Amino acid sequence: MRHRRIAAGGLALGVVLLTDVLRVWLPGIITIFGQAASTPAELMGAFALGWFVLALATPALIRRVGARRVTLVAAVLLAALRLALTASPGGRPQLWLATAGLLAGLVWLAGTAAGTDQPVPGLALGLALGAAGHAVLDTYDLVWRGDVLAWLVSAVLVLLFLAAQAVRPAPPRLGGSRAWLLAGPALLLAGMLALSPAVACTASSYLWGEDGVAVSPVFGLAPVPLAVAGFLLTALAPLPFRVGRLLGPVVLLSGVVLFALDRGRLLLPALLLAAVGLGVCLSTAARANGGPRAGGTATAARASGGRGGAGPATSGEAAPRRAYAVTGGMLVFAIAAVAYYSAYDLGYPHSWVPVAVAGLVAAVVVTTSPEGRPVPVPLPAVRTTAVVAALALLGPLGGADEGPLDDSRGEPPAELTVVAYNIRMGFGLDGRLDLPGLARAVGPRPPDVVVLSEVDRGWLLNGGHDTLDLLADRLGLPYVFAPAADTLWGDAVLTRWPVSAPRTRPLSAVGAPTGAQALAVTLDLGDGLRVAVVSTHLQPPPRHGPVVQAREVAAFATGYAAGRPLVVAGDLNTQPGDPAFGEFTRAGLVDALVAARPLATSPADDPREQIDHVLVTSDLVATRAVAPRSTASDHLPVAVTLTLPRGR
Repeated sequence: MRHRRIAAGGLALGVVLLTDVLRVWLPGIITIFGQAASTPAELMGAFALGWFVLALATPALIRRVGARRVTLVAAVLLAALRLALTASPGGRPQLWLATAGLLAGLVWLAGTAAGTDQPVPGLALGLALGAAGHAVLDTYDLVWRGDVLAWLVSAVLVLLFLAAQAVRPAPPRLGGSRAWLLAGPALLLAGMLALSPAVACTASSYLWGEDGVAVSPVFGLAPVPLAVAGFLLTALAPLPFRVGRLLGPVVLLSGVVLFALDRGRLLLPALLLAAVGLGVCLSTAARANGGPRAGGTATAARASGGRGGAGPATSGEAAPRRAYAVTGGMLVFAIAAVAYYSAYDLGYPHSWVPVAVAGLVAAVVVTTSPEGRPVPVPLPAVRTTAVVAALALLGPLGGADEGPLDDSRGEPPAELTVVAYNIRMGFGLDGRLDLPGLARAVGPRPPDVVVLSEVDRGWLLNGGHDTLDLLADRLGLPYVFAPAADTLWGDAVLTRWPVSAPRTRPLSAVGAPTGAQALAVTLDLGDGLRVAVVSTHLQPPPRHGPVVQAREVAAFATGYAAGRPLVVAGDLNTQPGDPAFGEFTRAGLVDALVAARPLATSPADDPREQIDHVLVTSDLVATRAVAPRSTASDHLPVAVTLTLPRGR
C-alpha cells in the first residue's frame, strides 16, 4: 500500500507539472506560432495535433527499452523543462521549451501507464491539486510570476515529483486500460469546465449581474472548494458499481449540456454537476482494474515494462495496452481542444465538442464491468478530500474581490479619463501573460473608465486564466462584463464610478465567425450627472468592413443614451474615413482622438492601422489623446480626457 500511495502521489504531481506546461503551450500556439491570427487555423491545428500523434510511438519505445527507463528519463526532462519555462524570455524559445515539455510529459504519462494499473487516485488527486493551486494563485500561474516565491514553490514541486519517480513501483495487476483512456478526456473537461477556477469566478460574477451581464463578485472563487470536494470525494470513495455506472454519465452529461447552452447563469450548476459527474465516472471506470496479479517474476516484470519478450498476451501485453490507452486519450484531448476553439476562426458549430467528449467518457463507463475483487484505494478518501478542499478554500478567502462600488454620491468631476484597450486575452507580443505590462499601459494611475476588448475569462486554450478579474484587481476597479463569442470571452467596462442599467446587445455575425456585442452602462457621477458608456469590439466579415455592426452599435448606443452624454469605445476594426466609421459620425458621434491623428494602434510593435477608437457626443470635449507604446498586447491602448458638461 505504501508503494501505491507514493505512486499515486507521483502521478498527481506529474499531472500538476504537465498541466502547468499545457497552460503555457496552448496559448503559445495562438500568440507565438499563430502570429496574431495571421497563421491559418488549419496549420495551427496540425502543429498542435502533431505532437500528440508523435507520442503514440511511446508504447513501441517502451517495448524496446523498458517502461522504467523511459519513465525516468521523461520525468527528468519534464521537470527540467517546467523550471526552464519560468526563466524563458518568451517568443520562440518559450514555444519550443513548452513543446518539448509537452512531449516529455506525454512520454512520461505513457511510461507511467505501462507500470500502473490503478491510475484514478493519482489522476484525480493531480486534477484536484491543480485546481486548488490555481485558485490559491487567483488563476495567475507560477510560470508567469517568476518571483522568488514562485521559483521556490516550483522547485519544491519538481523535487517531490522526482523523488516519487525514484521509488520503484509495485508490480502492477492486469487491466487499467479503460481508466487510462479517460485521462485525456478528464483533463479536457476539468480544464474547460469542471475544475476551472476561472470559470468558477466567471460563474459567480454572472450571479451578481443581471440582464445577461456579469459584475465583480465578492468571493468569486467560492465554488472552487465545492467543485474540488465533490470531484475528489466521488473519485476516491466510489459509489456502488451499478449506481455509479448510471449516475456518473447522467450527472456529467447534464453539466456539460448546461455549459453548451452558453448561458451565464447556467455556468455554476454546469461546473458543479460536471465536477461530481466526472469524479463518479473515473471511480467507476477504475473498477475494471481489479484482475489477478500478474503471475511469476518474469511475467510481472514484462507487465511493468521491463526488458524481455512479449510474454503471454494476458499479462505481457497489459503494459503496452495501458500506454496506448493513455496516449490515445491524450490525442482525444488535443483533437477536441482544436475542434472546439478553431470554430472561432472557421465558423462552424462547436458546442457539441465537450458534449461529445463527455459522451465518450459515459460510453466507457457504461460499458465497464468489474474485474475480479475491488482493489483498495491507496488514498484515504475523506482525509485527502478535506486537505485538498481546505487548500482550495484559501483561494476565495485570500483573494476576495471588492465587488460593486457603493452607490455613493459626491461632487461630480470636471473631467473623465477614458482608456480603450484590446488586451489580446492578456498575452503580450512575446507570448507571455503580461498583467504588469497591461496595467502599466493603462496608466500610472487608474483612469476613470477602462474599456477592454478581447477579454478572456477562462478559455482552456488561453491557459484558463480570468484575465479580467486579475487586471481589475491590479487596477483596483470593479468591472461589468458582457459575453461576445461565448460566456467566457467578450468585452468589459471597468470604472471607479457607480454603474447602473447595464445592457448588452448581440450584433449580427454577417459572416464573421467570432461573435460580437455592444455593452452599455450608465455612470452616475453625482448631482444628477450621468454618462452612458458603450464598449464593443466589431468583428468584420472576411474581406469586408464591419458596416452592419457599426450601424447596429451606433443605433443601440444613441438609443440607450437617450440624450445623455455618450462614449463609444473599443476595437472597431475600421479606420477614419472608412464606411463603417462613417456610420458613427452619421449618428452624431465625434472622433475624440481627431486632434492626435494619425494615431495608429495596430500592430503594437509597428503600428500602422488606426482601428482602436473613442467616439463621443458633442457635449463632451476631448483633450490629451494619446496611444502609449507597449508590447503587452498586439494593440496599443488609446487614452483621452473628456471635459464634462455642467448643469446637467
